[in-house]
Amino acid sequence: MSTKSSARKVRNADSNPCIEESDGSQKCLEAYNYDKNMCSAYFLKYKNCRKYWHTVMLQRRREGIKPDMPTAKEREELLDSLGGKPY
Repeated sequence: MSTKSSARKVRNADSNPCIEESDGSQKCLEAYNYDKNMCSAYFLKYKNCRKYWHTVMLQRRREGIKPDMPTAKEREELLDSLGGKPY
């Protein structure tokens, strides 16, 4: 996979459910001159997001649901039904 297509996939809302958390981590790092200690809450939120959606993806794969990762619209509906992000 080329770097360009890899970067596009990371920024694709349908394949990456944690863009918002990733952007928050990056902005925090930039704001605090890359002092990682200042951004641990953002890193934890991103890690929890990845863990949550990875579990969803594995469950869908086990159940034979395609695509493995729910689309951005499906994820939004799921999160609304849960009353917000569980992470």
